[in-house]
Amino acid sequence: MKVKNILISQPKPNVDHSPYSELEDKLKIKIDFIPFIHVEPVDSKQVRQQKIDITKFSAIILTSRNAVDHFFRIAEEMRYKIPDSLKYFCLSEAVAYYLQKYVVYRKRKIYVGKRTFQELEASIKKHKDEKFLLPSSDMLKPIVPQQLDKLGVDWTRGIFYKTVVSDLSHLREVSYDVVVFFSPSGIKSLYENFPDFEQKNTRIAAFGNSTIKAAEEKGLKVQIQAPTPQNPSMTMALENYIKEN
Repeated sequence: MKVKNILISQPKPNVDHSPYSELEDKLKIKIDFIPFIHVEPVDSKQVRQQKIDITKFSAIILTSRNAVDHFFRIAEEMRYKIPDSLKYFCLSEAVAYYLQKYVVYRKRKIYVGKRTFQELEASIKKHKDEKFLLPSSDMLKPIVPQQLDKLGVDWTRGIFYKTVVSDLSHLREVSYDVVVFFSPSGIKSLYENFPDFEQKNTRIAAFGNSTIKAAEEKGLKVQIQAPTPQNPSMTMALENYIKEN
């Protein structure tokens, strides 16, 4: 079946020429961006209730841009002047690049993984004597705490923001040829908004094993998967699927 329109369950990229806009132009299809989940801040009072004193940590583990934003927001709310000596351990180059929004690179100690948490472990291991803070949402992949415990480092998780299901009622009468999911939270949001959802002719695209598993547990058939050796990105997976159909 031909693909004419796609729904991406994330916010629209805030760049002029994203891979998705190139895909639209190349294949003459329509792509809409509607986030199925959104983030809400946890205030500094709630952070204190978690018995977290951010002045006591010598290193921060940042797994996402949201973690960056909310760590610095909490620091500002607590009127904490972040010392130049603080070490930053970033999950990926994208997170490290985003960190420049708040800190001057040449003045800070920044360690970067390639993409997965396991790739960041070597850097953390070299600094085992640090006291690590992990700012996160209320939903965190279990691999992160598991690996930190295995490394035997002194670390504390702080819930600095929450992942909340978005209201999608405006989509009730709308249909798309392909719906793209990037996390199990997106699948959860779909069924919280539409408990009676039936896949019918809608193709499902899912990024990552945990997302694929969440979709299949709901009885969805996942036709488009990424990353794979053939399709390392979702845009490539979509392009190849559309060309084949």
